Amino acid sequence: MPEPTKKDETPNGQPEESVALPLPEISLEVSPPPEAVAEVKEPVETDGKNPEPTEPEPLQAVVAKEPSPIENGCNQPQLGGVAVKEQAESASSTVKEEGPCSPPPPDNDDDAAASSPTPTPPPEDASSLKKLSIELPNDSVPVPAMGRKDSVWSLGEGQVPEDLDKPIDTPPLSTLLIEKPESASVSVGADITFIAKVEAKDLLRKPAIKWFKGKWMDLASKTGKHLQLKETFDRFTKIHTFEMHIIKAKENYAGNYRCEVTYKDKFDSCSFDLEIKETEQGSQNIDIRSAFKRSSEGQDDAGELDFSGLLKHREPKQEEVPEVDVWEILKTARPDEYEKIAFTYGITDLRGLLRRLKKTKKEVVKSEAFSKKLEPAYQVDKGGKIRLMVDLTDPTVDLKWYKNGQEIRSTPKFIFEHKGTQRIMVINNCSLLDDAAYSVAAGDEKCTTELFVKELPVKIVKNIEPVKTTVNERIELECEVSEEGAQVKWMKNGVEVPTGVRSRYRVKCEGTKHFLVIDDASKEDTGTYSIMATGGTSEAHVQVDLKPLKIYQDLQNMTVLLGQPLKMHCEIYPGNVPGRWYRNGQLIQPSDRINILHRNKNHRLEIETTSLHDSGDYTFVPEGYSQSLSAKIHIIDPPQVHLDSLNFPDNTVTIVAGSKLRLEVPISGEPTPRVVWMKGERVILESGHRVHAETFGDQTSLTIEVTEREDSGNYKIVLQNEAGEATASVKIKVVDIPDPPEAPLVPVVGGDWCAMAWEPPHYDGGSPILGYFIERKKKQSSRWMRLNFDLIKETTFEPKKMIEGVPYEVRIFAVNAIGVSKPSDPSKAFIPLAVTSEPTMLVVDDVTDTTVTMKWRPPDTIGAAGLDGYLVEYCIEGTDEWIVSNTELTEKTKYTITGLSPGSKILVRVSALNAAGSSTPRTIQHSILVKEVIEPPKIRLPRHLKQTYTRRVGEAVNLVVPFLGKPRPKVSWLKEGNPIDPTHVSIRNTDCDSIIFIRKAERSHSGKYEMTVQVENHVDTSIIDIQIVDLPGPPQCVTIEEIWGGNVALDWSPPKDNGNAPITGYTIQKADKKTMEWYTCVEHYHRTCITITELVVGNEYFFRIYSENMCGLSECATQTKDSALIVKEGLQLKTPEYIDRDFKEPPKFTQPLINTFAVAGYNATLNCSVRANPRPKVMWMKNKIAIIADPRYRMFSNQGVCTLEIRKPNPYDGGLYTCKAINDLGEAQVDCKLEVKGGFTFYELMHRGVPLHLIDKYMNEAKTVEPEK
Repeated sequence: MPEPTKKDETPNGQPEESVALPLPEISLEVSPPPEAVAEVKEPVETDGKNPEPTEPEPLQAVVAKEPSPIENGCNQPQLGGVAVKEQAESASSTVKEEGPCSPPPPDNDDDAAASSPTPTPPPEDASSLKKLSIELPNDSVPVPAMGRKDSVWSLGEGQVPEDLDKPIDTPPLSTLLIEKPESASVSVGADITFIAKVEAKDLLRKPAIKWFKGKWMDLASKTGKHLQLKETFDRFTKIHTFEMHIIKAKENYAGNYRCEVTYKDKFDSCSFDLEIKETEQGSQNIDIRSAFKRSSEGQDDAGELDFSGLLKHREPKQEEVPEVDVWEILKTARPDEYEKIAFTYGITDLRGLLRRLKKTKKEVVKSEAFSKKLEPAYQVDKGGKIRLMVDLTDPTVDLKWYKNGQEIRSTPKFIFEHKGTQRIMVINNCSLLDDAAYSVAAGDEKCTTELFVKELPVKIVKNIEPVKTTVNERIELECEVSEEGAQVKWMKNGVEVPTGVRSRYRVKCEGTKHFLVIDDASKEDTGTYSIMATGGTSEAHVQVDLKPLKIYQDLQNMTVLLGQPLKMHCEIYPGNVPGRWYRNGQLIQPSDRINILHRNKNHRLEIETTSLHDSGDYTFVPEGYSQSLSAKIHIIDPPQVHLDSLNFPDNTVTIVAGSKLRLEVPISGEPTPRVVWMKGERVILESGHRVHAETFGDQTSLTIEVTEREDSGNYKIVLQNEAGEATASVKIKVVDIPDPPEAPLVPVVGGDWCAMAWEPPHYDGGSPILGYFIERKKKQSSRWMRLNFDLIKETTFEPKKMIEGVPYEVRIFAVNAIGVSKPSDPSKAFIPLAVTSEPTMLVVDDVTDTTVTMKWRPPDTIGAAGLDGYLVEYCIEGTDEWIVSNTELTEKTKYTITGLSPGSKILVRVSALNAAGSSTPRTIQHSILVKEVIEPPKIRLPRHLKQTYTRRVGEAVNLVVPFLGKPRPKVSWLKEGNPIDPTHVSIRNTDCDSIIFIRKAERSHSGKYEMTVQVENHVDTSIIDIQIVDLPGPPQCVTIEEIWGGNVALDWSPPKDNGNAPITGYTIQKADKKTMEWYTCVEHYHRTCITITELVVGNEYFFRIYSENMCGLSECATQTKDSALIVKEGLQLKTPEYIDRDFKEPPKFTQPLINTFAVAGYNATLNCSVRANPRPKVMWMKNKIAIIADPRYRMFSNQGVCTLEIRKPNPYDGGLYTCKAINDLGEAQVDCKLEVKGGFTFYELMHRGVPLHLIDKYMNEAKTVEPEK
């Protein structure tokens, strides 16, 4: 179908009525087969005029002014004032079908030239002759759309009926938009907002949205002060909201807008209209040239929506005052001359000119030569036949036919017929060359029309087969289409395949078969190849693999002496495959020393003289293969020890004890020799703490962190590698300081002094001891303080001036000629001790018949020795004997004295003890009577139980009620004054609380529970109100009270069962009788009557109501017994009587299942389509076993399309899948085989924990599948 051209034409300048230009009669003629025509009885009159017996009535279609919302939420204008003429009784097919989101026809002038209306598809049932007459008001049709090539459609009489019987492929519609922008109107200078919403529950990321004005203008580049785009996302409802704000609207903002939403392979769009209201102005005394020139505001404002903002700007020119009346010229001119007149007189705003011209009156000029002119446009399928007919006033007038301005002569293709005053031109075997403008001239008058030749889509008859081959082979992809000579396009991975002279790809065609040939395949030819035709696509995967690599001789590991030649050799197949050599991952390039050879299957690498750098891992990689050949080369050299560089006399090293010694000895050898340091028979390890040996490449070292006298002696160095062994010796002499003395003893401690003594060190370091140093520190401190600055010759000393209560430690240093020894170990800590003060606040905590519990606070003053514990004693009144109650000290400040006689009186005292002794005891002032005290009971009811405690049916009830009282109170429970059944309610009592537990609450558990706590004659009670609630029942008696216009009044009664909770609201839903799909009108509604508004005229509705309480909606709803038919008021339509057609039919699969190959781990989908009425029940089976509640399968059914999705299949999911549809009239089923590729090995199945009998079954199935392939 050619793209509609941007021109405005009306057929032969027909006169228009008072305000709008005339709208030509749009005809849709469909020729039925003879048997259908024979059944025609009597046409139905719709507009009061009798149809002509010789010619079919044309189809007149007019869109009403005001758009009304459709039930599914898509804002589309509805047809108003429809009258249907039928000449056949089979009226099931529809003339025009619109998708839920197809763009509506424009209803204003601004966007008529930028957007093209959707052409009407051919009817599904072409066996019946139908005529649809719809009157359109002239003021709702844009003037430019009246003469457009795609504004009207006409099918000639000679169209082949078989072509009309072909089914129309309707692509599946994707519904992303849950709320779509609606058409609206706004005054000039006002603001308006359009909102679109997308639900994101099944979306992984944000969808992409685009706003358009007209057909192609993207509004994203026009945002500014007059246009703003906003996006928001609600995390709770998972809804994306997209808003378009138009600020201070202008007249040129009016037009058709479009919103497009895309997400991966999903797409949704919706069109809406914006009308700008303006004040009516007369056309008198208007300078038409200056009034309809473009405004230059869009040059500086990025928010303007005018199309001229995208055009090249020129400097405005000064125009002279018009000397002619342009209005008179426009009134008498044909619409196809408007552009020429506007260009001649410098008028650039053609849309404004047409809008203003539309409001002017034009005199009606009646044609003198034609009583009936040609239709504005006709449509015919390619290869069909079309008849163009005019009716003459004077049959003697000479008539001539023209095609694109050239006269048509009578030929077998163009046949002229005469029937009375009718003149008919028949065009046979229409082709794309016949798509042109036709005109007929009768004397001085002429009428024109346009013929559209519709080319049927080319469909794929035979799909491409997948190919798997190896390099250098020939690949030929074959596909068969439905028509010879069809134009197709070959694609590879979504990119068109080049088919030039120098291209590797060749394309040939043999009748309906098309071939893509690759003579010499390479690995780069792997990919997905597809063929595209106008009616479909087909694709297949081509896999080109390399030929398998065979290794006849692999590389060998070698060991070579330094300076000797190296030769490496390998042999592989195929022999013509080049390769590369690598050493330690680095590419080897040939040089004077390195030679690389390749002869047939042999590959060689030769090195004349080896060096240490030639050692490493060598790899040969054949080009194009992932396999490689590897070997290790070792270059060896005998080890040597170089002691001459040390410059030590007699290889002897002298060091002072305590110093660090690091002796580094140079060595050589390849590979790096193994170095061993030895002292006598002891080996010095690298991991030693104080003495350790290390080796770094060309040297080895011996390190002694702190030298000692034991380190003196001869050290031996042993070097070993693959080439030999070497040894050497070094002597080390150490001079040391004395050993530290032993820890001093402190036998006597005074108030501020102590006496200490020690023994001389065991080793004096080879020099006599000169004296000692003494140091002291506090135990908690880390800083030592020296007590003497002159050496002490004796081995005793008395430190003084110490602080009482502070722990101290002392240590000793020995001194000789070499230096000072390390300090001795500290002495044991000694502390001047002090007794603590007495405990405080001794009181009685509890008294029973045999025990008394006392508690107290720690002493105010605790000595330096700390607090070891407390001693509790008691004395019976009248005696002086104090009895110790606790044999062991207690660290707690609370103690219970047991074993007392009831009724006796005792005195109690407590003492604090530490290392210095016992403190003064704290005695209670008064005697204590050993007798239990009664405490009245008291229930401590929690705050949340003081109100009604509410739980839902099935939930657990677990209440804990604490209480007080001594001795242990008795607890009892009553429900509504009766004892509680322990089989339904469990109660457990402790010393301080009572627990009531109901595992699964029921409504019978509701009520008031009374808890009683009793201690002797003291009683305390509390009441707990428990309410168990459930879902309410449905409302009662839902009736339709009144129907007026698009409104329905409903009334109902509250439910009998409120679920033991007050009703919080109602939810009202409606359903169209045709689809019976329920939609929610109102939620959380509190009253028992409501008026449902905005119902669609002509639809019949049922209603149902759910009741709601705090638990949720009722499980079922109450539906109205009768339906509500919405009838348009004031319209008297004579409805013809028809015999109701029985649409019921048993299930029939229109698209069967197809055998499918799936890849393990990737989702697989099985699709089929079924037709049945009433709606069938669809059931999926695997190997004749029904698939029920399996989380690995997802089943969908939408508009008859049944889909089974298998999530991440494995080889067990392969087998025979069946889709079965069942209704009251019968059943049908289709089968397909699913094979899952990329299975598992026996080891992988065992590793995954699969049982052995399932592994055996899977392995047997895999063996049987291989021969079938």
